[in-house]
Amino acid sequence: MPDAPSARPANARGAARLAAVQALYQMDVGGTSVEEVMAEFETWRLGHELDGVTYRDADAAFFRDLVAGVVRDQRALDPMIHDALAAGWPLARIDVTLRAILRSAAQELSGKADVPARVVITEYVDVAKAFFDGDEPRIVNGVLDALARRLRPGEFAGRA
Repeated sequence: MPDAPSARPANARGAARLAAVQALYQMDVGGTSVEEVMAEFETWRLGHELDGVTYRDADAAFFRDLVAGVVRDQRALDPMIHDALAAGWPLARIDVTLRAILRSAAQELSGKADVPARVVITEYVDVAKAFFDGDEPRIVNGVLDALARRLRPGEFAGRA
């Protein structure tokens, strides 16, 4: 798993988003259960130093909601993400970290209407920039824009 990236300073929710992506990655790669990963992050990572990496204080409740929501809703989220990806790029084919970013963001777009869609998109593009130097942030932007327009059309009414 990539180290905790150094990006622009995040607020508590931004830190929770980053931690959620890292936790989802860990679950996907290591087969860690949702209970184990949440306990590990809350005990050893959120706001702590681990192996020389200092993790920012995060909104622990927001972190839990995102991770648990992805696990609970993954069967609905994955087809939505798949449909928003370019033809020939099934979700199973993309990088594990990118998949974690898209799942967490899709969960937030579908389950947290109190957070504006544009904020969700910007935050997860920033997370992608922390992990990737290539086209991945643009992919995240495109996929999330398509998802947001589908899930929250009222926020985009009258805009191209």
